[in-house]
Amino acid sequence: MFKDLDPLLHSQLRLAVVSLLVSVESADFTHIKEKTGATSGNLSVQIDKLEKAAYIKVKKSFKGKRPLTTCSITPKGVEAFEKYVNHLKSYIDK
Repeated sequence: MFKDLDPLLHSQLRLAVVSLLVSVESADFTHIKEKTGATSGNLSVQIDKLEKAAYIKVKKSFKGKRPLTTCSITPKGVEAFEKYVNHLKSYIDK
């Protein structure tokens, strides 16, 4: 039987953000934008959705006079990502 995939992570951009954050301690908005190729507006919306689900933590600060948004994955986000990957593997193994 096929297991349900997390609809929040099934979005290509949200999956890319979580995949990136799993491998680093944290990443700033500009780095995530460059790695994913997303527009600023779309990335902001997707980061907000991930934060509301408690998959990532968002810290807003300033670097000099410029705003700095830094994201990091939460334990809940790591668990959701691992579950998602395992469910995908089960699709392949069938």
